[in-house]
Amino acid sequence: MSKDDTQRIRLREVSPDDTEALWDILEPTFRRGDTYTIDPMISKQEAIAYWTSSDKSTFLARLHEKNVGTYYIRPNQSGRGNHVCNCGFITHPKARGLGVARQMLEHALKKAKATGYHAMQFNFVVSTNTRAVDIWKTYGFDIVGTLPEAFDHPALGLVDAYVMYKTL
Repeated sequence: MSKDDTQRIRLREVSPDDTEALWDILEPTFRRGDTYTIDPMISKQEAIAYWTSSDKSTFLARLHEKNVGTYYIRPNQSGRGNHVCNCGFITHPKARGLGVARQMLEHALKKAKATGYHAMQFNFVVSTNTRAVDIWKTYGFDIVGTLPEAFDHPALGLVDAYVMYKTL
């Protein structure tokens, strides 16, 4: 796959038949343990339940009949805070660098606006996840808070996490 292929990425809502596809994307990232606070030994069933819980709209990104990424969008808070959404993004390791995260973010921003959200917030972006931080900044997200040593990175030890925010 080349970067030119990203125009062919298709996003659709997940269905119950997508369990294996989601697990193929989620497992390497969760097992690596360097970007999400998820237990690296999470079971397949628990991971799928977390990623597709009823408060989330979950999407699958496909390129040339291959599953290349997934994201979810949900209200960041309930009640009087539900005008701000939150998302989680994971690109399959074999599809990194192809613009998959950017296309998922563009889709999520459009979806958020169409749904009536006022803003998007990332609650916990690990500071060493520089690809994500750079992409989010490129799309106008600001670091509005730093959580000192909030993430226990498997190789680097305690590192900061960011709260990132964008008004839509």
